[in-house]
Amino acid sequence: MIRDGVFYRYTRDEWSKLNHDKHPIVNLADLDDLVSLNDRLTHSEINEVYRPLLQYIDIFYESKFAERVEREEFLRVDQIIDRPFVIGISGSVAVGKSTVARVLQELLSTIYPEKKVALLTTDGFLYPNKELKKRGIMHRKGFPESYDMPALLDFMKRVKVGEDKVEYPIYSHEVYDVLEDEEGILEKPDILIMEGINVFQLPSSQQLYVSGFYDFSVYVDADPLDIKKWYMERYYMLMDLAKDQPGNYFHDMSKWSMEKKEEYVNQVWYTINLTNLVQHIAPTKERAQVILNKAANHEIDRISVRKY
Repeated sequence: MIRDGVFYRYTRDEWSKLNHDKHPIVNLADLDDLVSLNDRLTHSEINEVYRPLLQYIDIFYESKFAERVEREEFLRVDQIIDRPFVIGISGSVAVGKSTVARVLQELLSTIYPEKKVALLTTDGFLYPNKELKKRGIMHRKGFPESYDMPALLDFMKRVKVGEDKVEYPIYSHEVYDVLEDEEGILEKPDILIMEGINVFQLPSSQQLYVSGFYDFSVYVDADPLDIKKWYMERYYMLMDLAKDQPGNYFHDMSKWSMEKKEEYVNQVWYTINLTNLVQHIAPTKERAQVILNKAANHEIDRISVRKY
């Protein structure tokens, strides 16, 4: 373990040897259901990386619950209101955030069978495509200004004060847009996992970080050259899967020549995703309690834990 700046840094082997007797070895039935397109996951990673992570999260979960009970008893609140424990997960496009989020949801549901564990992404808080076009920022989709951050902040406030039902917008990756006249309802989870590239960012003209609502936070990191490779591979796979789906956003692209596909994906990576990563996403990583670093083979090989 290396003490580096504000983080303790562990190799995967060092991390796996931390005390995690509290939770038994976990054997999830079907890892394929948890893995995002073009990502990878193994049972050894579940037990060497996620098992200690679960115990570390448990420390925060138990202390947060005890703190809330003591605080509300001190304030003579008549009824202790159930409020969710919120976990934020951030990182670049194509780095594997969704896999981490789904694995944590599955594992937390396993070790806390009496708890309701919900998972949402911040994609639904993107402005609809028609609004992005109206503002002239369709080419900036994914950048901070393309999100309705006041709506996301309001959503998080309502969740954290313990409202019974909180509405949220739904995003479709098939049509690449927020669905009109459709919304989901979040009904008082015990644990809520929020995943997205913008979960640690500060909205313009706002005094609150979205990360201020999180009780625990994870940043998924990797070498940008590896992320670019994963992004391009995923994009080609999405195009291929859409070739028989006329309503899919990627359908027309699936008919392009390989040369045109490669030129387009490179342009999107450099002008949008890499720029957004360098300018807006990566600078937020030190707001996370834990940074999971992925190697070129998609496996988590280093874990950094914030000292405070």
